[in-house]
Amino acid sequence: MQRHITFKQFRYFLAVSETASVASASRMLNIAQSAVTKSILELEDTLGLKLFERSSKGMELTQDGHRFQANARKVISAVAQAALIDRGQAKELSGNLTIGVTSLVAGYYLADLFARFQKSHPSVKLSVVEDQPQFLEHLLINGELDLAIMISNALGDPRALQVEVLTSSKNRVWLSANHPLAGQQELTLADCAAHTQIVLQADRIDVVLGKVWTRHGHAPDIAMRTSSLEAVRSLVGVGAGITVLPDFLYRPWTLDAEYIEARTLRDAVEAIDVGLVWRRSTSTQAVVAEFIEIAREQSRAGRMRKAI
Repeated sequence: MQRHITFKQFRYFLAVSETASVASASRMLNIAQSAVTKSILELEDTLGLKLFERSSKGMELTQDGHRFQANARKVISAVAQAALIDRGQAKELSGNLTIGVTSLVAGYYLADLFARFQKSHPSVKLSVVEDQPQFLEHLLINGELDLAIMISNALGDPRALQVEVLTSSKNRVWLSANHPLAGQQELTLADCAAHTQIVLQADRIDVVLGKVWTRHGHAPDIAMRTSSLEAVRSLVGVGAGITVLPDFLYRPWTLDAEYIEARTLRDAVEAIDVGLVWRRSTSTQAVVAEFIEIAREQSRAGRMRKAI
């Protein structure tokens, strides 16, 4: 009997827990389904716990599975962070740094980056401005912001701005567990277009995905457009519609405790990029260059967590 847990098992477990499917996890990991299944069974045997409920709809985490998922993410994150260069001894900087961020992105990408930079450079006064993408672009071009963290593949004036992508998030279909499409592990845009949609109208995600629908010749029926992500989750959770959104926003539970499932799209759909954005053709100050480098390291750590 196996008596220890390997990093490979953590990686395989997280892939299955995030995709709710051994088949989808094996494609993401680029390994055989049998290897994923064997790893999960060995992990459950080692822990003496049932981590997944198996059904025709896929792999759903048990209560023990949810608890183990939280710990697994901490382990993978700790290993990834340990692999980073220790920047605590970097030269001391001072001055001011003003960063723009949208409300949607702030909740997912700002906190860790903000904390790491402040820890490394406590003498730098760091200010954050939260606003809509178009206004942040205006402030960047006018020199009122040093840089911004935002959805970067739908900029209003890309020629005036420099972009460095930090992460790309694939889009999947969100739907309630009892939705007619929930029995399929992969869906096409044509499948989705036949059902009512809930559209998140925030950070130009709707603009990117709207072009996808048009390019594929579909015009889905839209029940509601909203800037509230929680409203989208709640409506999808109760079966009022489905939505297509990037994975970085996905959480299986709504505030109302309704469960949302996610399905892979078979069509080639543009990913949503989150990146650093700053004014083009300007000299980069030392504090700005340092923030960009720390952001790059955090991005590499994120990729490493997925690769372990």
